[in-house]
Amino acid sequence: MIENFKEVIRAAFVIARRDFTAIIFSKSFFFFLLGPLFPLIIGLAAGGLGKQVNQDIDRPFIGVALSEGETKKLISARSALAENLGNSTIPELIILPEVAADDPDIQRHLDKATQPLTAIISGTLEKPRLTGTEQDVKRWQGRTALLAETALKGSSPIAVETDYVAATGSSKKRTQLLTAQGGQIVLVLLTMILAGMVLSNLVEEKTNKIIEILAAAIPMDAIFLGKLFAMLGMALVGITVWSTLGAIGLFFILPDLPNLPAPAVGWPIFCLLLVVYFSMAYLLLGSLFLGIGAMATTVREVQTLSMPVTMGQLLVFFLAAMSVTKLGETIEWFAVIFPFSSPFAMIARAAQMDNLWQHGAAILWQALFTLIIIRFSVMLFRRNVMKSGQAARKKSLIARVAGR
Repeated sequence: MIENFKEVIRAAFVIARRDFTAIIFSKSFFFFLLGPLFPLIIGLAAGGLGKQVNQDIDRPFIGVALSEGETKKLISARSALAENLGNSTIPELIILPEVAADDPDIQRHLDKATQPLTAIISGTLEKPRLTGTEQDVKRWQGRTALLAETALKGSSPIAVETDYVAATGSSKKRTQLLTAQGGQIVLVLLTMILAGMVLSNLVEEKTNKIIEILAAAIPMDAIFLGKLFAMLGMALVGITVWSTLGAIGLFFILPDLPNLPAPAVGWPIFCLLLVVYFSMAYLLLGSLFLGIGAMATTVREVQTLSMPVTMGQLLVFFLAAMSVTKLGETIEWFAVIFPFSSPFAMIARAAQMDNLWQHGAAILWQALFTLIIIRFSVMLFRRNVMKSGQAARKKSLIARVAGR
């Protein structure tokens, strides 16, 4: 009785040691350990990024159209006030050397400014005039007076004259940032919901040896491409159904929808680019996920890998979201060129820039990189999966011939 109990305990210990060693030294256990850290890191990054983007969108840039001497005084006053009150409480000043202080058509310069301007200071420091929309002028009129008083180093208060104009080109550019953010959010949500299913696409067929039968009759590149486009078609069908039902629901629930800021390329082209860039983001991530899923041997490995893959998607989105207010800067160009963030960065450009040739170049680049990923995934699949299966079959055949 005691001996049987010892045998059971010994056998149980052997099984426990085997399973424990197999799990601990597996690649997926590393991602399991990192799992709880990912949501914490992403949460902190999302909070900081959201705050920074909101500050960038709401950050005022006021153009200065004064004489050279008064402009220098105003810049010095701005630096002094920023040290005492904080940089975020004092508007940034942009020197406009091409604009005369007595120019009668200040609004024209607001409309054609390359950088979105909140308002323009003109006239003189003793009698400054602030030109902009009524909301912007009323908000920054007091700070403008403080800047002028500090520049003149006088104790007497200064009255700022106001010149209200309708919505300007600069204010339109600032509101287009909201459309850019909305387009990015739509893309990343749809991609995260739908692209992850590609991870487990090949696991069942690998288990049932179906993939080997397909590989014997069809090139592996064609198999990967076919599966990828089939999943994309399924995703587009789902989006069409959801969009239709959502539009019908909004029509009855909220018949008077607020007017969203129109993108620079116009709503029809913007909606078309949304579909195209979703397709490219899906193909890029899907080709990567297809390769990862093809390398996984069990559903458990796929589930373990899904966490870092999802976090990677969010990091790519954060890169694009962080660059939405930095049009033309180095980080924004990096987001445009980096393939996985390129669709999100380009849809933001569609909301802020009206030239279309750049979208054709970006789509060609994303498509080329998708083919490169598929080709690399096929090579890894053949080397690590197909060859191992062939080697196992040859070893089994040799054993049968030898009578073992």
